[in-house]
This record gives sequence, structure tokens and C-alpha cells, in this order.
Amino acid sequence: MPFHIVLIEPEIPPNTGNIARLCGATGTVLHLVGRLGFSIDDKHLKRAGLDYWDAVDVRQWSDLETLQAAFTKGRFWYTSKKARRTHVQADFHPGDFLVFGKETLGLSEELLRHNAEQSIRIPILSPVVRSLNLSTAAGIVLYEALRQTGQLVTPGSPQCESAGPRPESHPTG
Repeated sequence: MPFHIVLIEPEIPPNTGNIARLCGATGTVLHLVGRLGFSIDDKHLKRAGLDYWDAVDVRQWSDLETLQAAFTKGRFWYTSKKARRTHVQADFHPGDFLVFGKETLGLSEELLRHNAEQSIRIPILSPVVRSLNLSTAAGIVLYEALRQTGQLVTPGSPQCESAGPRPESHPTG
């Protein structure tokens, strides 16, 4: 069962194009919700997705409520830098919906408040960086979901493992 990436009112065509390519590479369904900040025919959107658009299942919805009504048994995870739980603490299941807000505002406070237990964040270790790029965040969360559900293992290849401890650093010079 594929995962789903949900973009609420995305504004920047290359971000959506990059996420479409991510979805094509992983068999993930892409849902575009609400008013888009660009046309689906936008050349920057098409360029970022390269020639992979045929490999992407893209669906458009007028609002999140309509999408949720169409998938009544769906489990939705809401991403926000304000969430308490990190993405690695989530318990992802195949078919989950990973919801991302618009680049400038994120998801609404009301949506996050009503779904606090299903809200997750990606830790940012630097005090000077406020947020990650939308397409970067989508890739991080999706690949963690794929890892948790064992979908990164392909027949005939070694199983994905932790990178293990870091080697000691040695000063040069």
C-alpha cells in the first residue's frame, strides 16, 4: 500500500516538482490541496519533475476535508516545527498520509491543535535555521516512513542498516 504526500496550498513550483519526482521514485501518491500558488502547467514545475510526471499519481482536492472524506480510514500525520514529537518517534504504517503546509505559513494552528498527537517535526539542530525546504522535509519524512515499514529493502540487495558509529576525526596539518 503506497504512502501519500499531501501538500496544502503549495506556492513554489520547483518544490512541488521535486516532491513529484520523489513520489515517482517511491511509488507515493501526491495530493495537491486547495489553491495552488502556480499553474499545473508551470514550466518550472514541469522542469523540476523532469520527465517523471507519467510515473506520478497526482490528485487535486479543493480542501483537506474533502480529501479526508474520500479516505475515511486514512491515518494522517501533520508536519510542523511546532510539534512535540519528532518524525522518528511516529509509528508509520503503509498507506499513511504525510501532510505538509504551504512554504510561507505551514499548517494552521487550529489543524495542529486538533491533531497534536498526529503532529510531527524534523529536529533542526541549529538555532539560526528556522525551517527546512519543503521538498527536503518531504523526503526526510517519507524515507523515515519507508524505513520503518521495511520498504527500503529490495529483493537481492543488502538490508538497509544504520551507518554505525562515526569514525574518529583526526586533525590535519
